[in-house]
Amino acid sequence: MQFSESWLRQFVNPPIDSEALSHALTMAGLEVEERRSLAPPFTKIVVAEIISAEQHPDADRLRVCRVNAGPNHSDLQIVCGAPNARAGIKIPCALVGAELPPSEVGGKPFQIKVGKLRGIESNGMLCSGRELGLGEDHAGILELPKDAPVGQDLREYLHLDDQLFTIKLTPNKADCLSLIGIAREVAAITGAALCVPKREPLASTINDRVSVNIMDADLCGRFAGRVIRGVNTHVATPTWIKDRLASAGQRSISPLVDISNYVMLEMGQPNHIFDLDQLKAPIEVRWGKSGESLKLLNEQTVEAHLEGMPVGVVADQMGPISLAGIMGGDRTAVSDKTQNIYVEAAFWWPAAIAGRARRYHFTTDAGHRFERGVDPQLTISALDYLSQLIVEICGGQLGPIDDQITHLPERKAVSMRLERAQRVIGIPLSIEQVSDVFKCLGLEFTITGQGGATVFTVQAPSYRFDLDIEEDLIEEVARLYGFENIPDHPPKAELKMSAPLERQRPVHALRHRLSHEGYQEVLNFGFIDSQTEMQMGQSNPIAVLNPIASQYGVMRSNLWGGLLQNLRSNLNRGAGRVRIFEIGRVFARDSSQMEAPGIVAGFVQTKQVGGLAYGYASPEQWGAPNRLVDFFDVKGDLQRVLTPLQLQTKAAEHAHPALHPGRSARIDLCDQAIGWIGELHPALQQVYELSSAPVLFSLNWDAICDVGLPAPTEISKFPAVQRDLAVVVDQSVPAQTLLDVMLAQRQPFVRKIELFDEFRPQKESGSMALHEKSLAFRVTLANDQDTLQDKEVETSITALLDALQNQCKARLR
Repeated sequence: MQFSESWLRQFVNPPIDSEALSHALTMAGLEVEERRSLAPPFTKIVVAEIISAEQHPDADRLRVCRVNAGPNHSDLQIVCGAPNARAGIKIPCALVGAELPPSEVGGKPFQIKVGKLRGIESNGMLCSGRELGLGEDHAGILELPKDAPVGQDLREYLHLDDQLFTIKLTPNKADCLSLIGIAREVAAITGAALCVPKREPLASTINDRVSVNIMDADLCGRFAGRVIRGVNTHVATPTWIKDRLASAGQRSISPLVDISNYVMLEMGQPNHIFDLDQLKAPIEVRWGKSGESLKLLNEQTVEAHLEGMPVGVVADQMGPISLAGIMGGDRTAVSDKTQNIYVEAAFWWPAAIAGRARRYHFTTDAGHRFERGVDPQLTISALDYLSQLIVEICGGQLGPIDDQITHLPERKAVSMRLERAQRVIGIPLSIEQVSDVFKCLGLEFTITGQGGATVFTVQAPSYRFDLDIEEDLIEEVARLYGFENIPDHPPKAELKMSAPLERQRPVHALRHRLSHEGYQEVLNFGFIDSQTEMQMGQSNPIAVLNPIASQYGVMRSNLWGGLLQNLRSNLNRGAGRVRIFEIGRVFARDSSQMEAPGIVAGFVQTKQVGGLAYGYASPEQWGAPNRLVDFFDVKGDLQRVLTPLQLQTKAAEHAHPALHPGRSARIDLCDQAIGWIGELHPALQQVYELSSAPVLFSLNWDAICDVGLPAPTEISKFPAVQRDLAVVVDQSVPAQTLLDVMLAQRQPFVRKIELFDEFRPQKESGSMALHEKSLAFRVTLANDQDTLQDKEVETSITALLDALQNQCKARLR
């Protein structure tokens, strides 16, 4: 919201300067984003009149002007190159010694001196608007009104020392999208009197009416209009309206449009003016129909119906003539030929306007106000003010106001407990202080006591759409009390530096270990699109009530969806080998979860470690052939990263839906499932258009963060013994099964068992069938008390072999 200080002080004039006013507004929640003068600094520029303008004898484009710049400068000779320099016009004249604004940012001011142009002396300069920082027009000198007083300082005459305020409003402060609304706030903040002129409604002189039918009450709550005949659209817009529009960042277009914009900026009520002769009455106010289109004032042709979102229109018998509350149509727009008009002001429900303009890829001042809320009680007074200005400036005869009301918003009373306001704001408040705040804001209230507690019951006015709950009233009390007046109280608490548990692995240590294995960390949102979630096996994702974008519509149940999108992004940018991981929260439904601090009932959020590897197993080099990364490469990476934990991979009865059913496994730790590892499912590989399958893994962080404490043991003084044990089993029997069986025997001298060889025959032989395989284990044995004897070694090896024969149907090779 941009406006000039002089315009604001017309309604409220507190005894403070511009800087103090800016500070007071900012501290009350109306942040002043910028404050600047109407024009850049310059000196010794006065109003002057050209007495004569003769052609320069030696230059076709120069004129020698005789200029009257007031007392002591009544006959100045100035050489000027402007094509519009002529006798009789009044212009800004820079006297000798004047300083003009710099021509570029960071430049130095330009000083006017006596000079010669093509041999003729020039004692000053006739200035264009651009040279004075008053616009971009530099094709000619700036022409001033004929009644401008010669010799008066230009800054004083044009009020160029006026300050321009730009206020950054929050969406809830719709009542401040007008000069009167901001004046109300300034009056409440400073205690100055609010001076809003009371205007007597004009009497109608004709009985012409336009029939209006409000067909959809959920679109329009109030619609008022009147006919004005015999307007003169060729008159000039008054300078004071042009200046105030310019201070608000709007350019002058035509008298009717300028008056309409001026009333909207001053009162906050958008309105529209139709060319009555182009209007085919009666008018309908309704939702747009499928197939209807409308050419708007911005020359954009739009459909009057959006998919999944109805759009309101004002229509006559030929179709839509305006997008309700957003923009008028081209067919009924006023022009220089307009003589009769129909002016309207309405209350459109905010929910019926919100988001429509953005769907058409533009925004308007009217839509910006209506979607935040416009005072429904302002409609008639704003329409009367608009009519009055039109008649005063353009003339015409007024018809009666036709006001139709379907239903208007009901402002419910809001209660605020004094004790809660004190607790939230953090300061003691008296009944008198709070009462003064509400009185300054113009709020009607009553005070009651409930169980010894003081309760304020406030009836919000029609223009305060933001006062709905108790917290809104507490905010008003804090604003008017003054945020800078609330004392700073540093928090008091005992700080205790506790050392991290030695048995738990820090998350940063895991990040470092993964990075040492060549993985790079990524960070993704906890939201993802529903299609990706279903691809990852989540048929009932948790929907986000108010997503920031369509691709973030649900909560993620695992980390793979985001990692695969990261992979695609890297491949699209030329990467061929990708190793990435993420540590983050995932979300799932759990009906047994109860409400607790930081926990929402019915949902659980757990931390996971996820990652993927794609491309070659090692960077391309001359010393080794290229080989795509596989299951065992990533498993080895995890085993090194998670040392000293001993992970086990087991084929699950039901594979993860996002993984290859034959090339994936469940990850177990201490016989508990803690995650998954495997290649991406071939169907998803096609969906993501990947030339090879990435290997993915995910682990539950809570399961791997506890690594335990080291248990020191004495080094044996006696030598260890190693025996190799090769057995033949069916190829369907995992090697881990044999290891588990042997370790379960708990032989007293067995210290370690390692698999060091696997052999699968290529053809039938006498010793092995094609469906069998040979597994060779190295068994390390030791006795801490004595030297091992052959009998003890053989006993342990025989026990291991017997267990394998009985439980795994293995035989000695």
